[in-house]
Amino acid sequence: MMENEKASLSVRRIAFIALLLIFLLSVGVMATNLEINSVKIILSNNYELNVLTTKTKVSEVLEENHIVVLPEETVVPNLDAEISQNKVVTITKASQNESSVIKLAQENSEVSMEQLLGNYTQVKERIITEQVEIPYETITKDASQASESATNKVIKQGKNGLKEITYRAKFRNEVEIERTVLSETILREPINKIVQVNNKVTTSRAGNERSTNNPATTANTTLAKKVEGKTPLVKTFNTSAYCSCSKCCGKSTGKTASGAYASSWYTLAAGKSYPIGTIIYIPYFKNQPNGGWFVVQDRGGAISNNRLDVYMGTHSQALQFGRRSLECYVYM
Repeated sequence: MMENEKASLSVRRIAFIALLLIFLLSVGVMATNLEINSVKIILSNNYELNVLTTKTKVSEVLEENHIVVLPEETVVPNLDAEISQNKVVTITKASQNESSVIKLAQENSEVSMEQLLGNYTQVKERIITEQVEIPYETITKDASQASESATNKVIKQGKNGLKEITYRAKFRNEVEIERTVLSETILREPINKIVQVNNKVTTSRAGNERSTNNPATTANTTLAKKVEGKTPLVKTFNTSAYCSCSKCCGKSTGKTASGAYASSWYTLAAGKSYPIGTIIYIPYFKNQPNGGWFVVQDRGGAISNNRLDVYMGTHSQALQFGRRSLECYVYM
């Protein structure tokens, strides 16, 4: 009886060892059929993770390592792709421009490639510091009451001041698209020019000609006739130009602060010290269709009492004019 039990126990041991050997052989065969890859995962915070895996699909590799891709992140190769030959998976955060491209493409199936590329172009910011002259003012002193023989002469020469302006500028494709003033520092105050003027009208021998330094008396325009008897304030303005486009005005209606629509060679934007309707003569434009006569019809956020903005018909004309220091005759 004891011998039979021992024989049965030996048979069971042999069978167990045989099954164990078969199992180990099967595992070995399976291991030889599965390729173990070393994969580098670069996370969006630039942290690098090296893992060993038998998975071949990007999503499976990330899931195996408990890595969740956020909505604002992108994966290269994409989640459904197989592990590439270099065995690198990169996760990055989508930029603001990339998000706008995706949104544009989702909202409009007919969007062109040119539009997509235009939105994808990265906007760069730079801090720019430049020095700008502050135009001096010309102050006139009326000498007609002091003496008939008083002549027009410069009592004191003017000199432009200087200020330093720091901007935050935005560029797309190296073209400036926006500029914001961060600070202004005056380096040198301007010195005003003082001119003695004899505004008294004199009569010639013929008795039918008048000579005066008031340009309204010799001009043949409707605006000049309105101010013919007024004494102008002669002043130098920092003068620029604008048109009715959104780049110049932030809108494209062409409507001025006066309620009227802007007209080229007629409309001026000036500071609040110059009421709407003020007539200003600018000799620089004397050969233009208006003869150099303008009316203040508009305001502007950047228009101070030392600045004027001349309305022009096209944006290219405004850009070509740029910015100039011009002597002006103001009829208040």
